[in-house]
Amino acid sequence: MSATTAPTAAPLTTGDAELLLSVARSAAEAAGAAVSITVLDAGGHLLAFRRDDRAVLISGETSTRKAYTALQLNAPTADLVDAVRPDGPFHTLPTALDRPLLFIAGGLPVHREGRLVGAVGVGGAAPEEDHGFAAAAVTALAA
Repeated sequence: MSATTAPTAAPLTTGDAELLLSVARSAAEAAGAAVSITVLDAGGHLLAFRRDDRAVLISGETSTRKAYTALQLNAPTADLVDAVRPDGPFHTLPTALDRPLLFIAGGLPVHREGRLVGAVGVGGAAPEEDHGFAAAAVTALAA
């Protein structure tokens, strides 16, 4: 009996993580926002982190939890807000996992060749702005 393995996409590298950080930071700076940015690999391990000196300290935890949420559920955090409402399908999920999830815009999964390879989270500005900064970074990586 021969075992077949599914092809795997190349994992995120530190160079990829630096690009994600750089693009998200540039987008935030252009908007005048002070943010923290977290990049996780597919296993949920920290690849890169940056906090603007002007950002509030909690923005670091926020960006990390947004990235973790996007990674765990393989979806943009902005798309998950309704799912955690009391009548939503995930309403008990945040307390069922070891690390609390965060369901506000700013976390995006990162895909390569159709496979989940990591996530980026941005925190510190308005959620919609955080989402835009993260989206700019993911788009740049895909280019």
